[in-house]
Amino acid sequence: MSEKRVLLLLGPNLNLVGIREKGVYGEESASDVERQAVEYARQLGFACDVFQSNHEGDLVDKIQEAREAYDGIVLNAGALTHYSYALRDAIAAVKIPVVETHMSNIHAREEFRHVSVIAPVCAGQICGFGKQSYFLGLEALKYLM
Repeated sequence: MSEKRVLLLLGPNLNLVGIREKGVYGEESASDVERQAVEYARQLGFACDVFQSNHEGDLVDKIQEAREAYDGIVLNAGALTHYSYALRDAIAAVKIPVVETHMSNIHAREEFRHVSVIAPVCAGQICGFGKQSYFLGLEALKYLM
């Protein structure tokens, strides 16, 4: 059996983790968190790639490409979570499990963050556990694939 491949897909401003709103996103740099997630995925038996973009179309393209290259996606779409029907439609089209993740608890933040337009087409949502949200998302994929 070949090694499962997963994608950690990160949306707008997540390249600034460790710089912006440290009380929400923590002190560790984005690259440190990404490296730890890749290592955790390896421990679970996955090959994991990371892709971050501040551009909605790039994320849509990556989701579409994922249907051929990956067995699952852990997605933190950032603010696009709350209004990107393009991401929602791409997730629905690929037919591989997508776990929505957020470092912060989106339900305890500003009201506009309480609604996720991508949640109905994702396998599930994990939020509020900092970088651990990504690790929990990877664990969830282990049971979904």
